[in-house]
Amino acid sequence: MRYAQQYVKSAAALLQAYNGSVPLAAFLKQYFAQHKKFGSKDRKYIARLCYYYFRLGLAARTLPAEDAIRLAVYCCNDASSEWAELYSESWLGHWPALLQQRLDYAATLYPNFSSKNIFPFHEALSADMDAALFSASHLVQPDLFLRTRPGKAKLLKAALTTSGVPFVALSDTALALPNGTNLEGIIETDREAVVQDYSSQRVGELLELLKQEWAAPVSVWDCCAASGGKSILAKDILGNIRLTVSDLRPSMLHNLEQRFHRAGINTYRKFSADLTKQDQLPSERFDLIICDAPCSGSGTWGRTPEQLCFFDEKQIAHFQDLQQKISSNVVTALKPGGYLLYITCSVFAKENEGIVAQLKEQQGLELVKQQLIRGYTQKADTMFAALLHKPVDSKKIKPVVADGC
Repeated sequence: MRYAQQYVKSAAALLQAYNGSVPLAAFLKQYFAQHKKFGSKDRKYIARLCYYYFRLGLAARTLPAEDAIRLAVYCCNDASSEWAELYSESWLGHWPALLQQRLDYAATLYPNFSSKNIFPFHEALSADMDAALFSASHLVQPDLFLRTRPGKAKLLKAALTTSGVPFVALSDTALALPNGTNLEGIIETDREAVVQDYSSQRVGELLELLKQEWAAPVSVWDCCAASGGKSILAKDILGNIRLTVSDLRPSMLHNLEQRFHRAGINTYRKFSADLTKQDQLPSERFDLIICDAPCSGSGTWGRTPEQLCFFDEKQIAHFQDLQQKISSNVVTALKPGGYLLYITCSVFAKENEGIVAQLKEQQGLELVKQQLIRGYTQKADTMFAALLHKPVDSKKIKPVVADGC
């Protein structure tokens, strides 16, 4: 590439101006608006270098920015391609396609470099996490995933095939596509398929346990609904439900309204509430509460690697406190015999197993099943989900052993 060296210098200068206070994507947009000299091709390559840099996490922070960028390009690509001019012949001769082999060679060039330090918070991880694999997964961009709506799988696959869009079917409803695939004009988003990470889709496995539990319409409250992805999932799996949604942010509920319209969900109740405050809880009692709790988002940092680089481990306690308040409060709106589905996109034990333990000990809930969904082996997010039951005299679903996936 003709300007590869200059792109590295430009990216290094940009990184010096970035402090992590806003998402990198937003900062890049603002930065390039202020620096008109960069054309569209320049912006694309400089932005890519910035993301490569942050994919190294904390493993190369002691290196000068330009050296770290070159190392990141090497680690994140299975071939030198357009970046060859950045490297010596000796380095180019050691560019294996296998990531682990590249990491091993990088350690010979930079003795202080270790892929384990990409994500250094190993002691805080949930049980059954492979710290080394998880750290290395940040060097690989996650895929784009679709979940087909009921009855739409055949239509959707045909549309993608006709348009020449490559995909891999991971299940009857889950499709993996290359990240950045443009779906405009190919599918009707939310009506035919939902853009939803594969691990997020697999939360539905816990909803499947409830499918035979209820014959009549049941009341479902998605209490931290955001844009409504879990609500649509619950509707598709459980069928006839009376849906209530809430979120702290009115702007998210506005987005949810538009999305529900596209998805054909027209009957529901919505409200904005701060669920850390008991006086903002609904008076109704629900058969199922979905609590996709605010969290560190650490299982999604493969998509936003800059967040890893600016994370302070002390924040885990903040999120744990927030999750404990919200989950404990919403449980009071659960009917006897009802179920709580607790979800995070975190990899930290205090946000996951720690909250489940508190719900059992302090709220008297019984664990039906919990699972750590290890998306880092499938170019997907890593998530945690637990289904808990509020006891009554008789229980229809027998608790099962917790597992990891």
